[in-house]
Amino acid sequence: MQSTLPYGWYTDPEILRREQERIFRSAWQYVGHLGQLPEPGTFFAGRAGRTPVVVTRARDDVVRAFVNVCRHRGFVVASGEGRRETLQCPYHAWTYGLDGRLRSAPRSDEEDGFPRGELGLVPAEVGTWGPFVFVTTAADAEPLSDALGSMPAQVAELGLDVDDLVFHSRWEAELEANWKIVCENFLECYHCQVAHPAFAEVIDTSTDAYALATDGRLSSQRGPVRADVGVEGELQRSQFHFLWPNLGVNIFAGHANLSIGPMVPLTPDRTYRFLDYFFGSGVDRAWIDDLMAFDTQVGNEDRALVEGVHRGMASGALDHGVLMGRSEQLISHFQGLTAAALDIG
Repeated sequence: MQSTLPYGWYTDPEILRREQERIFRSAWQYVGHLGQLPEPGTFFAGRAGRTPVVVTRARDDVVRAFVNVCRHRGFVVASGEGRRETLQCPYHAWTYGLDGRLRSAPRSDEEDGFPRGELGLVPAEVGTWGPFVFVTTAADAEPLSDALGSMPAQVAELGLDVDDLVFHSRWEAELEANWKIVCENFLECYHCQVAHPAFAEVIDTSTDAYALATDGRLSSQRGPVRADVGVEGELQRSQFHFLWPNLGVNIFAGHANLSIGPMVPLTPDRTYRFLDYFFGSGVDRAWIDDLMAFDTQVGNEDRALVEGVHRGMASGALDHGVLMGRSEQLISHFQGLTAAALDIG
């Protein structure tokens, strides 16, 4: 049987430092949605991996992204979201336009040759897929369309028009588990019959019915609704996509719906997780409430699973685990990509 990554990789701060350097700094990261930038003069703060970023729509109506760190002493400039003409650092009041240019710095007139034009916010690359906003801090990033691979086409083939989706709400949590454990839990439904009984009553998770596939950095799961369960809505099956290194996308059978969000490492034993929920503009409120309650239950069950796995790995009792070749093939794919990126012999 195939062995997993060494369990020490899930607890070692040096591994996390290398992951930030070799994986997250070059990856496109989902940070928010265009509904947070409804008009010129709006912004929202987020993070690309562990790097704070801010996305703006300036008066010229151009959407931009920047590293959300003041050029003076490194304080995080912006927080939350809203409408502003400028972004002001809370530490020493250095003030930036939504185009990233440094507008003012107190007492800068006392400094000979103060290089105002060179001290704007550091730009980042920004791209969109439908209403979804992605940012990367890589200087030589591939186009977002290349990074997304076949996921948009698979979603469209299902019959879901992402441009018709409307933001509903955001769920946020910090999990006491390494980010890789959270990703790996997303990547298999081998545990669903045991740990998610309500999910397994609706979705056929049997080996022959529940389809797994990889395409480059994309891993996909397709779950048909059980034959004895009726489907209300235009989406006749579920799709769950994972874009390496850390993005999850969920689409449930039924009416137009999609949730999207990353698993962001905070420390070796703590992960920030958020999901933005979107629904079609005409979807009934009662149906939405039922789906949200269903997904909340699954999420609570997953929290207990990933935190339990982390406790076991961190105990030091075992060096590694094993993978079930057919049922956990997407974890194998994830671990292969991760190991190759870290380049540890």
